[in-house]
Amino acid sequence: MFRKSINTGLLILLITTVIFISFGCQKLSVNKLKANYHFTKANHQFTDQKYRMAIEEYEKALEYNPNLIEAYRFLGESYKSIYRPGEETEENILRAQKALEALRKAHEIDPANKDVIYSLGDMYDKMRNFEEAEKLYLEIIEMEPTNMSNYYVAAEFYKRYAGGSGEEKEGEEKVGKTPAQKAVEMYLRRIETDPENEQGYAYIAQYYEGLFPVPEFDLGYEYHMRRVELDTENAEAWLSVGVNRWSKTFRLQNELSRNVRLALAKQSEEALKKANDLDPAYPEPYSWLSVLYKSVLAKIDPDRAQRYEDMADRYLQRYQEAQKRIAKREKLAEELSEEH
Repeated sequence: MFRKSINTGLLILLITTVIFISFGCQKLSVNKLKANYHFTKANHQFTDQKYRMAIEEYEKALEYNPNLIEAYRFLGESYKSIYRPGEETEENILRAQKALEALRKAHEIDPANKDVIYSLGDMYDKMRNFEEAEKLYLEIIEMEPTNMSNYYVAAEFYKRYAGGSGEEKEGEEKVGKTPAQKAVEMYLRRIETDPENEQGYAYIAQYYEGLFPVPEFDLGYEYHMRRVELDTENAEAWLSVGVNRWSKTFRLQNELSRNVRLALAKQSEEALKKANDLDPAYPEPYSWLSVLYKSVLAKIDPDRAQRYEDMADRYLQRYQEAQKRIAKREKLAEELSEEH
């Protein structure tokens, strides 16, 4: 009798446990369904740039499923999208805090998620928190040292701080490398990762050409010529050489002698014509030749100004004709794709 009552008690306990587990699993399953519902709804609103509405839905999704990493990530992205860099209002500071809180949580759940790390680094960057943003961009490089795009992203990050608050001011003792030096280092590391890839040379050339207030045109030219050395049949590379030489003679016209400016203009002309020869259908070299003749050579050599003006008009016409041919081909391709 005693044994029978024990067996009965165990049976009741077992049934109760099964019911409790079943109820718990059912509740968990329902919560996940609700979380997915709000997450999907939030994603549509995020895509439509309705970020405040998306925030409400992402937060509801996380109430039902606190481990939904993508909800944390896009909740942070939503707050980031309505954050206004540099605005010191209480509401805007709260947006920044909420964005960081969500993105840090996503990073905590999945510390190897590259997209989350980039997003968190971008948020710190928007807040002009150089040190924290730098740590995250370098973390990505450590994770993927052979991925060239990571070096480019880091270089562009450093470039934004070059000459700004991140640089040492005149008279101050230098401690470590400046953001400008770090930017160059990243561009060079990108080249070292794949020295046969001409795009790396293009990026560092553009960096030197974009320096403010005085661009380093000759350093840019050096890297454009290395692009040409890699592929002498690259019309785009020759175009870049031509534009670089034009930029120097035009931008520094008050600082360079007439002979130097004329030599640069001739270098530009030769490079642009080389681009034309390699690809006669390429419109941009025609346009830049027109600019070169009108803005530089006609000014340097007034006695032949009218001749250069006429040449500029002819090349402009060729540019417009080339553009029309491209537009016609694109329209035809579009019509053919619609038929199929």
